[in-house]
Amino acid sequence: MILEMKVPSPGESITEVEIAAWLVEDGDYVEKDQAIAEVDSDKATLELPAEMSGIITLKAEEGDAVEVGAVVCLIDTSAAKPEGGDTPKAEKKEDAPKADAPKAPVAETKTYATGSASPAAKKILAEKGMDAHSISGTGKDGRITKEDAVKAVPSMGTPAGGSRGSSRSKMSMLRRKVAERLVEVKNTTAMLTTFNEVDMSPIFELRKAYKETFKGKHGVSLGFMSFFTLAVVRALKMYPAVNSMIDGKEMLSYDFCDISIAVSGPKGLMVPVIRNAEHLGFRGVESEVKRLALRARDGQITVDEMTGGTFTITNGGVFGSMLSTPIINPPQSGILGMHNIIERPVAIDGKVEIRPIMYVALSYDHRIIDGKESVGFLVAVKEALENPIELLMDNDVKKALEL
Repeated sequence: MILEMKVPSPGESITEVEIAAWLVEDGDYVEKDQAIAEVDSDKATLELPAEMSGIITLKAEEGDAVEVGAVVCLIDTSAAKPEGGDTPKAEKKEDAPKADAPKAPVAETKTYATGSASPAAKKILAEKGMDAHSISGTGKDGRITKEDAVKAVPSMGTPAGGSRGSSRSKMSMLRRKVAERLVEVKNTTAMLTTFNEVDMSPIFELRKAYKETFKGKHGVSLGFMSFFTLAVVRALKMYPAVNSMIDGKEMLSYDFCDISIAVSGPKGLMVPVIRNAEHLGFRGVESEVKRLALRARDGQITVDEMTGGTFTITNGGVFGSMLSTPIINPPQSGILGMHNIIERPVAIDGKVEIRPIMYVALSYDHRIIDGKESVGFLVAVKEALENPIELLMDNDVKKALEL
């Protein structure tokens, strides 16, 4: 029996996927539920499992864009499993060797004795350490003129040796979709960014005092993300317009906080969602962040886990960013950018002290969020981070950390 394997729908509104990689080769024997391919949609990379055991015949090439429901391979379920024990694993296909790029024709050059250069040309060439034998003169009888010498001297912007190659590769469907969405955001929203700075000393002290105990009790680290997520949830309740989005001619506001967190994965930036973050404490947020980050890093994140979200937090600080203007994750109306923490001199009670400072940025859609609300929101985040025991822990650290 020949089984036609069709592309399943990865999620609502997705009509096309791209064959990112075949994990088996044409003619291999595959087992039922064995991962045979990786497919890219405009939201995530998913594995395609074999529906039955048998000999596989591939009907699409890597890089092909295929519609949902299209046949991508055939499985001969009547074929017997090859003898020899384990199912053979197809070796990874090696890229075909690239042909050497055609070399640009080198113009034939005539050589002249040093004496065939004018005195002015000789001086210029001597100052620059250049050999007259490598220069073609344009003067009478091939004489090297001053202008020839000047032109022959490489300027600061002229390449002088080294590789000048280039390569071209097809963008993945996920990257193409991200590019389209970023351009759409810039063209369809009135995006502005406001900035502030946060003294991270109180959080540093809490983590120093309770980090090991917290990890020993809950199995996850007490990181910065839980503080920022809970500070954002508090600020969203104070400024509900930031937890809203435009739907046609209406403003859609939410009474829950689904916080999207930007995570770097093997296929690029992923933005999984922490659902109902308003009901989570420090342990709950850290556990969910770890779970989603691992799934994104292992390529196991699903479309459902990245769908929705009412507000986004992105942390460019892990890559060393000091300050940035994050782009809104549509259709959301706001995104908070975290950055690296640097010890800076600040004035405290009339004295200069060195404190760990982080710059934070809020990009927002000015169509529904006014300047007063955006600034107030970011100030509320700053206040909670600089006074976490009172504003995020209700003055009971151990209870808040469930210790």
